[in-house]
Amino acid sequence: MRIPIIAGNWKMNKTVREAIEFLEAVKGELDAVEGVEKVLCPPFTAISTVAQLVKGTSIKVGAQDVFWEEKGAYTGEISPVMLKEFCEYVIIGHSERRKYFGETDEHVNRKVKAALAHSLTPIICVGENLEENEAGLTEEVVTRQVRGALAGLSSAEAGKVVIAYEPVWAIGTGKPATPEGAQAVIGGVIRPLLAELFGVDVASKVRIQYGGSVDPSNIGGFLAQPDIDGALVGGASLKPKDFVEIVKISAQAKK
Repeated sequence: MRIPIIAGNWKMNKTVREAIEFLEAVKGELDAVEGVEKVLCPPFTAISTVAQLVKGTSIKVGAQDVFWEEKGAYTGEISPVMLKEFCEYVIIGHSERRKYFGETDEHVNRKVKAALAHSLTPIICVGENLEENEAGLTEEVVTRQVRGALAGLSSAEAGKVVIAYEPVWAIGTGKPATPEGAQAVIGGVIRPLLAELFGVDVASKVRIQYGGSVDPSNIGGFLAQPDIDGALVGGASLKPKDFVEIVKISAQAKK
């Protein structure tokens, strides 16, 4: 059985003080929830603080991005060597990175390889924008992104990644995909593609999340789908009560 994973992507939100206040509000309740993996992905400035606060609990820490080099003259970037002191996970290829910073499938692939080389688990984001969705290009776009992200990986390496299907048109809009629509992409496109590339065993093991306007009112519907193994939560992860509720509902849904 694939253990569901709920990752909270704080994006460019929360100062160190706000991160501390958030953990004070949720740490006990989150730690007590069993049967689901809980990951907080704060901005870089708060990672070390969050890592210290969750030490000794079942809560894990992730970063929102990583560069592919270990060190060097790359002003403003952060390396996997720096992150692995504090993190177990790293989000790679989020649509906002692709849109605002020109991140390509090749960039994503290099970052995935760097993360794996330093024992960080990549949460690889894929998904189509509204124009692509309306043009019927969802399968083409998602297939290209998954192939690009995983190019050159061995089956053993591919089995360690997490994939997050995040239709761009659903992120931050309050208009999520339907559970059935997300299942059609995850179960009908992504998992069969993994089987084609790396074999059925790998495809059955890889956890695939849904992301895009996830909240306590809809998470149960998504987790009821057979191929959806969790969620990459954006706005709702900034709200202590909502995030705890999402984690609790997820644990119940996958029992």
